[in-house]
Amino acid sequence: MTRTSPSNAPPTPRTFANGYVFGMPLGKLGWFASLLMGVASGFMAFFASTFCAIVFILIYNSVAHNALDFALSYRRVGLPFGIIVMVLALGTLATLWLRRILRLS
Repeated sequence: MTRTSPSNAPPTPRTFANGYVFGMPLGKLGWFASLLMGVASGFMAFFASTFCAIVFILIYNSVAHNALDFALSYRRVGLPFGIIVMVLALGTLATLWLRRILRLS
């Protein structure tokens, strides 16, 4: 038995349909919005992974009585992870944008 909603109820947002992620229509973004989203996701990944690496180095230095340099968190963890996420996001968003452009023409 399926439940039917009243006709005046707002439609439920799509979360993982074609081109939607958490209700945001990624397939309908333009080239500049796709570029902006890809770079922003790379920055978020850089800062999140750098924060986690700094906390890990802090705990490691406290427990092991060692002196690891905190600059390693930027160079060895944050930068590579941020670049990888940015390249993957830009590739995915560029594919969605190109697919939409080719479908319209």
